[in-house]
Amino acid sequence: MVTPQSALSGDALVTRAWHLLEDIPDPEIPVLSIRALGILRDIHRAPDGAHGVEVVVTPTYSACPAIGQIEDDIRAVLGAHDIRATVRTQLAPAWSSDWISAEGRAALRAYGIAPPQARAAASANVIRFAARKTASQAALVVPCPRCGATDTTETSHFGSTACKALYKCLACREPFDYFKAY
Repeated sequence: MVTPQSALSGDALVTRAWHLLEDIPDPEIPVLSIRALGILRDIHRAPDGAHGVEVVVTPTYSACPAIGQIEDDIRAVLGAHDIRATVRTQLAPAWSSDWISAEGRAALRAYGIAPPQARAAASANVIRFAARKTASQAALVVPCPRCGATDTTETSHFGSTACKALYKCLACREPFDYFKAY
C-alpha cells in the first residue's frame, strides 16, 4: 500500500488521524478497510490551521451509495478522539481497482470474493458505455476464491453490488463474486 506523503509529514495530528482511520471498514465489504480498498486517499491539516484535519476520499465509483456512510464513519471516529474533521470527496483521478492493497486483495479472497485482475494499461482510462469484449477480456481467467480452480464462468456481469460480477466455479460448483477491475 502506498503511503501518502502527508502520513510521513511528521505532523502528530495527521499521523494520529491516519492511525485512527486505518481500520474503518467499507460498508459494503466489511472485511476491507477503506484504506485497504484505496478509498482513503489523503489526510492533511485543515485550511484553518491547527484546529483539525481534512480527509480526502475517492469513492469506488461516482454514484457509490456507501460514500455518505464512509464520510459519517470518518467524522465519528475522529470526533470521538476530539479531532475536528472535514471530509472532501475527490472524483479525479477516478478510483482504480489497482489502489486495492495486497492485504486487501488477500482479504477479499479469504472472504470468498475474487480480487480484481490487473487492468490492461492501454485501455485503463478509456470510458466504454457499451463495451465489446476484446480478446484479452474474453480470455480473462478468474480463479475461484474457494478452491483455486481456474475453470470459472461469468453468470452475470453485475453481482451483489455494481462493482462486482457474479461468477460460478465449474470445479466446485460454488458461485462467487468477482471484484471488477476498473
